[in-house]
Amino acid sequence: MAAGNGASASDLDCQVNVEDLPITFKVKYIGSEVARGLWGIKYTRRPVDLMVGVAKNLPPNKVLPNCELKVSTTGVQLEIISPKASINNWSYPIDTISYGVQDLVYTRVFAMIVVKDESSPHPFEVHAFVCDSRAMARKLTFALSAAFQDYSRVVKEAADDDQDNGNAAPSDAITPTRQKFAIDLRTPEEIQAGELEQETEA
Repeated sequence: MAAGNGASASDLDCQVNVEDLPITFKVKYIGSEVARGLWGIKYTRRPVDLMVGVAKNLPPNKVLPNCELKVSTTGVQLEIISPKASINNWSYPIDTISYGVQDLVYTRVFAMIVVKDESSPHPFEVHAFVCDSRAMARKLTFALSAAFQDYSRVVKEAADDDQDNGNAAPSDAITPTRQKFAIDLRTPEEIQAGELEQETEA
């Protein structure tokens, strides 16, 4: 294995390419909270803490829903397998997901920020899921990254087509705010180190 690429052996097991999509993960849905920004662990950390706190204090007769989370090039689909719910499946189109990360404190938790209608007073929401293992949370992060890569390619091709056709104006199908998204592929340790660095620089 090449030492220069910075990827660990476990990371190579977690790698996901666009060709591998769709991939379905069995997860537990922790819930959602308002986020104060579009991207960055600083906007997912506190909501994840709040949600995990609530989940840890659930009464014995309440459990987190078991779900199948499918990552595809069109976005993320969620289906609740148990317990039975009135609304048991929903989806987040790829152009509404702005950020995805494996949490640095709860390393089995994957969190993503979803952008709702921009006219909403709280347009950003963090959704959190607990995975069976830390490696699975990492793989889920890589799967979303592959979906983002494919989406940015589609956006770029659409923009190139517009220019080829002599249309200088960008396509209306994707608003400029929707083109911005980020995925944090650093390990929880790397994120922690980065956060500490930022704090000491401040």
